[in-house]
Amino acid sequence: MNYRVIKENDLFLLTDEKGNIPLNHPYGPGLYTKDTRFLSKLDLRINGAEPILLSSEADENYVAEMILTNPHLEENGEVELWRESIELKRKRFIYGGVCYEVITAKNYNPKPATFDVSLHVDADFSDMFIVRGFQNGDLGSRGETIVDEDTLTFTYTGADDIHRKSIVSWDEQATKVTEVGDIHFLLSLDHQEEKTIVFTFSPETGDEKLVVYNHEEALSKLKSSYETWTEETTKVESDHPTFQRLLNRGIGDLRVLLTDLGYGQFPVAGLPWFGVPFGRDSLIAALQMLPFNPKVAKGTLLTMAAKQGEKKDSWRDEEPGKIMHEIRFGELANTNQIPFAPYYGTIDATPLFLVLLTEYVKWTGDVELFKELEGNVERALTWIDQYGDRDGDLFVEYHQEAAKGIANQGWKDSGDSIVHRDGNFGETPIALSEVQGYVFQAKKGIAEIYQVLGNEKASNRLSEEASTLQEKFEAEFWMEDVQFYALALDKHKNQVGTITSNPGHVLFAEMLDENKAEIVSNMLTSDKMFSGYGIRTMGKDEAGYNPMSYHNGTVWPHDNSLIILGMSKTKNQGHAATVMNGLINSADSFEYDRLPELFCGYDAVGKAVKYPVACSPQAWAAGTPMVFVQAMLGLFPNCLNKQINVNPHLPEGMNELQIENMRIGQGTLSLRVKKENDVCKLEILQNTTGCEVIESKEGQII
Repeated sequence: MNYRVIKENDLFLLTDEKGNIPLNHPYGPGLYTKDTRFLSKLDLRINGAEPILLSSEADENYVAEMILTNPHLEENGEVELWRESIELKRKRFIYGGVCYEVITAKNYNPKPATFDVSLHVDADFSDMFIVRGFQNGDLGSRGETIVDEDTLTFTYTGADDIHRKSIVSWDEQATKVTEVGDIHFLLSLDHQEEKTIVFTFSPETGDEKLVVYNHEEALSKLKSSYETWTEETTKVESDHPTFQRLLNRGIGDLRVLLTDLGYGQFPVAGLPWFGVPFGRDSLIAALQMLPFNPKVAKGTLLTMAAKQGEKKDSWRDEEPGKIMHEIRFGELANTNQIPFAPYYGTIDATPLFLVLLTEYVKWTGDVELFKELEGNVERALTWIDQYGDRDGDLFVEYHQEAAKGIANQGWKDSGDSIVHRDGNFGETPIALSEVQGYVFQAKKGIAEIYQVLGNEKASNRLSEEASTLQEKFEAEFWMEDVQFYALALDKHKNQVGTITSNPGHVLFAEMLDENKAEIVSNMLTSDKMFSGYGIRTMGKDEAGYNPMSYHNGTVWPHDNSLIILGMSKTKNQGHAATVMNGLINSADSFEYDRLPELFCGYDAVGKAVKYPVACSPQAWAAGTPMVFVQAMLGLFPNCLNKQINVNPHLPEGMNELQIENMRIGQGTLSLRVKKENDVCKLEILQNTTGCEVIESKEGQII
């Protein structure tokens, strides 16, 4: 099914291209909030017949529009409606927790026409995990359906004793309303006359009472919020139209994916199924967004800190100080039938929480947030040393304890993703290469902040721990025979020697020396790893390689983005440009120039091959072109020492890049990069950051 999805804060609507929610469809369309489906049927009809789709657009990110028309309708030889004589426009958006649907019928028949327009609705209040077929359980029951003149209310009491309502309202007099959800309107229109009916769908949980605005006012407020977002976000212009479309789409998609649970805005993982806080995904997406809107990082950090693990609970893979993997808010989570309230089965979210915090402070100079979260920082560091390092060998490992949890707890969390060269799966506890890089980066970054705050004891301790980890990583993960780093160490401390993208994340941590950073960059851009459209998750000819596999040969944009950032940081910018070009060239293979969660890892011949089921929009895929901007500039600020390092390198096909109002430190930075005779020249347009811009002399194009 090609779907259409719109979202605002914690509410999203998933439909088919016509805008309908087909009953019992395997893909699970519906109106969802708090992991509960508040509309399970939404069916537009004209004279009882299904309209014909003419156009279906969702390129505005927050508004979806469909144009439909009637089929030829006659009964007993008498024409009811000539085909394509009535136009039906559907426009929907979400604001303030309410979904608005504006249906406009227009008569193109040369004569007056009378016809029935009907909407058929239902609400099953199903938990997201049941809709997706992952779980069954003890459930609540439907209550009465209340029929009023202009409102239809479906009710439900969950096994969690929470009362839920799905309220459907309309602003025109209906000719017929039934308890089973049929709402009919008899329209009589002259030639070229049109009539608009506005529906609202209000999902209410517990004592919640949603405010329903006039639809024009609601849309105006929604647009205003997007204008505010645009004003707060760094503006980027280039002379590369494909890149520009890719970037604009990513910025728009990330605005859609922002949610606020009371601690500030943060990006949820992706739509349709992961519109909730995800430790790893939300943290990485916020990291990608730092050059564009660092305020999102603050909201993400505060949200994660609020849900930090407090106790040892094997059911949830929870441990004191651990940052969560995922939280759900539905009936099954609330009644402890699934361990997702929240679930902590992730090995990398805790060090990534510290990495994001240190990078946020370097971008903003906001040491006050660090002070506010210092207790969370200490608990996270304690978790790394006491629980993450299960056997005291200095490496952080994972091992599933929750019966209904996740077996592989890095970002490649498929059951087959940790595979040896001989094709056998690695046994847990598993120490992943990239996680050691995150831990190194976290400890070095926290040490630097403590140094500035005058806590030399903590600073020195963390610096020493990071250096020891660096030495041990080099000794245990480096594979001399293939001149690359192992994917992981297994329970026996044997190298999982498959060539994968994972060690590429270590570049951003700056844990590798200059020579090894170049060797890693060379491997990742070789024919074995680079498809032409991006770096594969696993190298060709490896035992586990499969270009269609979720984690063993596909291309993940976010995976590439962290590698690109590391290549830029370690001065391997020619390699970074190669990877960026590949991803930019893949963009026209996907609807609306939107990078998907992942795509297949076949060599670049023709269009990129789509992966059959991928979230779209997806936060860390949307954030990938934002990373391109930072990598092209080679821009790495550090407000702790009042310096902004810049080393511009524009990829092939781009000769000019202009940045306006990038928020750093006390103000903003605006600059322009022009490529002339294969040399990038930097011009500072404005600098109110309070930091000195230091340009590297390595601006030569490779």
